[in-house]
Amino acid sequence: MSDGSGRRALLVVVAVLGAVPVLSGLLGIVVGPEALPGGGPVNATIDSEYRFTNTFWLAAGLLIWWSLRRPDERAAVTRVILAIAALGSIPRLVSVATTGWPNPVFIGALVLELVVVPLVIWWHVRTFGRAPTT
Repeated sequence: MSDGSGRRALLVVVAVLGAVPVLSGLLGIVVGPEALPGGGPVNATIDSEYRFTNTFWLAAGLLIWWSLRRPDERAAVTRVILAIAALGSIPRLVSVATTGWPNPVFIGALVLELVVVPLVIWWHVRTFGRAPTT
């Protein structure tokens, strides 16, 4: 794969990764926790917190997409958001340890956060180099 095609492939992968929080964040805000696989009715406090938290998830995806417009200049933004997503696997593991395994969709998310996202960060650093400091 040439440098140009490798770069394009990375940008496509990052754009697809960005679509996950955009789509699921919007769904979480509009539909609420009942949109969760295996989800059901919850009390008003959990509903409120869930919709609020999804605002940040949506923002993360939009920032990923924003960073792709100038990937060289905004490399640090891309990596920080991806790193935060990877760190999200830690609370998921705590949840597994305390309450058990979630719906298979979230097991897939855990694998994505533990394996795929760190590999994409590594690929991003190799492709775009170190982010410029300001």
